[in-house]
This record gives sequence, C-alpha cells and structure tokens, in this order.
Amino acid sequence: KFLHQLVSGQLDVDRLDYLMRDSFFTGVSEGVISTDRIIKMLNVLDLELAVEEKGIYSIEKFIVARRLMYWQVYFHKTVLAAEYTLINVLRRAKLLSENGAKLFASPALEFFLSRHITATDFRTDVQVLELFSKLDDFDIFSAIKVWTDHPDRVLSELSKALVYRTLPKVVLQSEPFPDEYVEEMKQQLKQQMNLSYSELEYFVFTGSIANDAYIPFRDKINIVDKYGKINDITVASDQLNIAVLSKTVTKYFICYPKLPGNRDHQPE
Repeated sequence: KFLHQLVSGQLDVDRLDYLMRDSFFTGVSEGVISTDRIIKMLNVLDLELAVEEKGIYSIEKFIVARRLMYWQVYFHKTVLAAEYTLINVLRRAKLLSENGAKLFASPALEFFLSRHITATDFRTDVQVLELFSKLDDFDIFSAIKVWTDHPDRVLSELSKALVYRTLPKVVLQSEPFPDEYVEEMKQQLKQQMNLSYSELEYFVFTGSIANDAYIPFRDKINIVDKYGKINDITVASDQLNIAVLSKTVTKYFICYPKLPGNRDHQPE
C-alpha cells in the first residue's frame, strides 16, 4: 500500500517533482518546497506512508505551495485559453473527419479522428492502444499548423489562434456567468464573424475549475508523533485549519475571442 502512495497519493513523488520543476521553469517561487527534507522524514508504519512529526512544517508548506501553483500556473488564464482552444481544435477536426472531410494528419491521428473509439476499444483492441501510444505533440501540432489553411473557417481560425498565439480572452469569477451575459457575447461575435450558432460554441463558452489542495478522505497524509501514533495532517497541524486544507475552491470562467468591440468587463 505504501508503494501505491509513493506513486499515486497526496504526497507522491510526482507532485514533489513537478512542483519544483514547474516553479523553476515558470519563475514562480511559491512552488519551491523542501523535497530533500520531506523525503528524509518519510517512513512506513502499518504498511502506510507516514511522515515524522518534525517534518510537519515541510508538509504544510507543500500543501500551500500546491494550492498557490494551481492558481498562479496550472489554472492561469493563458493556460486555460490554450488548453480549451486545443480541445476545440480537435473537436472540430474530428467532426469534419467523421463527416467525410479529408484532413492532414499522421496515420495515428487520422485513425482517432475518423473513427468512434470508446473506452471498451482501449480494453479489447490492441491496435487502438498501439496507435494511441504513437501519438505525441508532434502529431498534433504538425497537423494544427497545416489546418491553419483549411477551408473550414472554424478549424482554420482556431488553429491560427494556437499557432500565432492569438489566444482568446478568459474572465474568471466566483459565480457562474448569467445566461444573458453569455448570449450577449455570442451575439456580438455572431455579428462580427458571421458565424452560425453551432459554430459559436467553439469560440464562446463557459466552464469551471476547482482547486483541491488536500482531500482528507483520499490517501491521507499521515503524521507520526513521538509516541508512534498516526494522525492525519489536518489533525496534527497547528498552523493550518482543516477547513482551509480540505475546502474545494471553484471558479467559473467564460472564454471568447479578443475582437474589436467585444465587451471587456464582467457582468454586474
């Protein structure tokens, strides 16, 4: 069980690695954590991963760093804009391909664009797994670069947004966006780009993101006190309130192109 926690837990080696790595490459110092200290304090008790009590402050910093990195890096507006633009590029390409359009694509990418693949296919068809394993960034971005000149306007505009970094605008807030506001944004874009309602869905859309710094009921972070007793970090910590540690923070966003005349303020 402790090996599973090391690989896929709330204090696993992957999180220890990517927080430090991403902090370095983005220049966001809030992600810097004491990985050496945490590893040194790790132990195994009753077949579960546990941290010695004297390492509790390093664990507290790890949890806070993870929350801050999500809001400042992983959920950054530019990241959201690029991610959802990429998703919509692939959605549009798949729709066109399934309707018979010929798209430039590597054999592996063409296989998934032109066929309806389900989770069952991944479990039962070896070919699906083999072709999926051959897909990487080169397949996707080589195709997107060519799709910038595709006659389908939606696919072309979305591809250009990624290639030329003319990403859409993202507005975040704590409450869902009113339907009237979303409809107003669609009407503005419809007039400016002369798009149908089905095409507008690729350019104006809403969604939500949630940040869980720590989830007490999933692979708990165990702290061992000097008497050998195991406590959850939310119980052992004297710095972080359990409500702060375990609270899921949800934010809502709307995404739309940066076009002249678009309303640039949030709904009242």
